[in-house]
Amino acid sequence: MNEIPLPAHVHYEILLQMLEQKTLPATSQQPALREQARELIISLRKAFSQQKHFESFCSQTGQDFDYRWSLSTDQPTATSHQEA
Repeated sequence: MNEIPLPAHVHYEILLQMLEQKTLPATSQQPALREQARELIISLRKAFSQQKHFESFCSQTGQDFDYRWSLSTDQPTATSHQEA
């Protein structure tokens, strides 16, 4: 079976840090924008959680997956994962 490419977890972490540490404070005077930023953070956390569930399912079914750092196929990838 071919490895399934997935975003490295750090991609989510960087986006969440940016939104929580920079975007939210910048919207403190605008409640509507602040609420939209919070919804964006919630959506991103859900996406990250769904990816973790997908990874768990891959592991349970013996499907290899590979964390990717970019879209380029010639870039080094993170460690591949497979549960025995």
